[in-house]
Amino acid sequence: MTFSILARDPSNGRFGVAVATCHLAVGSTVPHIRSGVGAVATQAHTNPYLGICGLERLEQNRSAEEVKASLLRDDPQRDRRQFHLIDARGSTAAWTGADCGDWAGHRSRDGMAVAGNLLVGEEVLIAMEEAFLSSDPGWKLGRRLMQALQAGETAGGDRRSPHATSAALQVSGEAAFPLLDLRIDYHDTAVAELSALYERSQLLWAQAWRDELAERPILNREVA
Repeated sequence: MTFSILARDPSNGRFGVAVATCHLAVGSTVPHIRSGVGAVATQAHTNPYLGICGLERLEQNRSAEEVKASLLRDDPQRDRRQFHLIDARGSTAAWTGADCGDWAGHRSRDGMAVAGNLLVGEEVLIAMEEAFLSSDPGWKLGRRLMQALQAGETAGGDRRSPHATSAALQVSGEAAFPLLDLRIDYHDTAVAELSALYERSQLLWAQAWRDELAERPILNREVA
């Protein structure tokens, strides 16, 4: 009952994950990112250790496909899992177990991947993929991911509800912690709330940057 997208911004190497579901607090278990390493989204019968161990193995300079294979070997409940991942080079890999419910599947390509389970159909993932690929590559990664998440819900999303009840967005920065970590743990229209929260975050970032420039007149003159 979850749909997600992960991607890498080739202009700055940042990774991002956006996800929505009809469960509570999806941001606490599904998205996993690490600067300079990669990203993992683990869902269906969610096993957070697939995200934790996946990042550890990606950090060993193993490819997304190699890490996927190793995670599947180690998980006796692999048929109940769904996960996808992206490595530092932007290569992706994905897995949808046979027991993830109907409809479940994934689509992956260089630089991005989408996956979902208990959806109305593959059209949800197609809409997400097309929304991301058709978005302005000059946009920030978070905005492109949010556009894809909204497209997935508009296309039908979870087959049991017209709106997800929790959603999350993470984007990596230069440090060990995310540059952006936004979550809606429960709301009747979680994707719309997350989109509004993202827009608010961008206004706050812009204001903070303007305030910093105002306090540094030399830099301000150079920028001008």
